[in-house]
Amino acid sequence: MARILVIHGPNLNLLGQREPEIYGTATLEDINRQLAETAEQHSVELDFFQSNHEGAIIDRIHAAVGSAEGILINPGAFTHYSIAIRDAISAVPVPAVEVHLSNIHAREEFRRHSVLAAVAVGQISGFGTYSYVLGLLALIDHLKRQVRLK
Repeated sequence: MARILVIHGPNLNLLGQREPEIYGTATLEDINRQLAETAEQHSVELDFFQSNHEGAIIDRIHAAVGSAEGILINPGAFTHYSIAIRDAISAVPVPAVEVHLSNIHAREEFRRHSVLAAVAVGQISGFGTYSYVLGLLALIDHLKRQVRLK
């Protein structure tokens, strides 16, 4: 069974409490449960990881080599300035899809640019928790087209 690494970045552990008018009321556990249900329908196994620390996220991306066929990542605020996470994604031969709950392009100016987008397979934002599901489905489709999944 194929494995996809799901990385949740900083402050996502506070979902459900943090700015519900922007991020909604779903918790991280709700999102993981929704993803697990979708993954099961597509015979994919997920490995969930959340960290508020840039280095821990980089280490987990590096560890994906040989243990995951793809990465689904919501880098949170690191989206806008972490060249180190961008370089980690670029350095590993594991395709990544970037997701965001809110539409980052319709928010404050500093949130409208992603340093990761250029090294990701694609980016999905603005659909709340469904952004994660759409991202997972897009990653699964990409992996099938790349003959990484059967």
